[in-house]
Amino acid sequence: MKPDTTAPSTFGMLVFDEVEVLDMGGPFEVFSTAGRLARTADDRPLLRVLTVAATDRPVRCRGGLRVVPDHTLDDDPPFDVLVIPGGVTTAAEADPKVIDWLARRRKTSVLTFSICTGAFLLAATGALDGRPATTHWEDQEELARRRPDIRVRTDVRWVDDGDIITSAGISAGIDASLHIVGRLFGERLARRTARQMEYTWTPEHAPEADRDDETDRRN
Repeated sequence: MKPDTTAPSTFGMLVFDEVEVLDMGGPFEVFSTAGRLARTADDRPLLRVLTVAATDRPVRCRGGLRVVPDHTLDDDPPFDVLVIPGGVTTAAEADPKVIDWLARRRKTSVLTFSICTGAFLLAATGALDGRPATTHWEDQEELARRRPDIRVRTDVRWVDDGDIITSAGISAGIDASLHIVGRLFGERLARRTARQMEYTWTPEHAPEADRDDETDRRN
C-alpha cells in the first residue's frame, strides 16, 4: 500500500529531549522540500511533516536547539508515515506512553522510518524482532546485544524491509529519506529533491544525478 498521491501525505515525526538535530532536521528537510516541489491538483504540498512530542512544552535537542512540537501524543494526529529520529533515547525508551504510542501508530502507518538510534525506540516496541535493521555505527553492537533477535546490518546506510526502513547515523537519514521519496513518489522527485538541496546522493540504490534542465521556481 502506498500513500494517495492525489492528496497530501503526512509524515509524523516523534521529537523528544536530546533528539539529534540532523536526525530530525535532515529528513524534515527532504520531505518538506519534496513537498514544495510536488503539488496536488489544488496546489498543496504533496508531502508535509508534523512533529509530535510527549507534552506541548518545547523540546530541547542535542546542542541546545529548542523545537516547539506541533502536537502531543494525546492529540494523536493522523499521518501516513511514522518517523523516529535518534539521539539520546534513554528517557524516551523508559517512557511507556511513548513506546505504547509508537507500537500502536506503527501498525496504522503505511511506512515506519527510524534514523540512527531511533532504532532503539522502534526495537522497544518489538517491531524489529526477527528483521534486518541498522543504526549508528557506534551503537550497532549495543543494539545486537540488547536485541539479539534483530539481524543488525553493519555494512549499509539504510535497510528497506518493506513496511519498516531503518537508517544508520545522522546524515544517513538524509539518504534514506530520499530513498523513501523515490519509493513512494518516484525517483524523479527524489532526484529533484536532492538537486534542490544541493545534496550529492551517492549511497547504494541511489539513482544517478538528475540531469534535467527543469528548475523549480516555487521555493
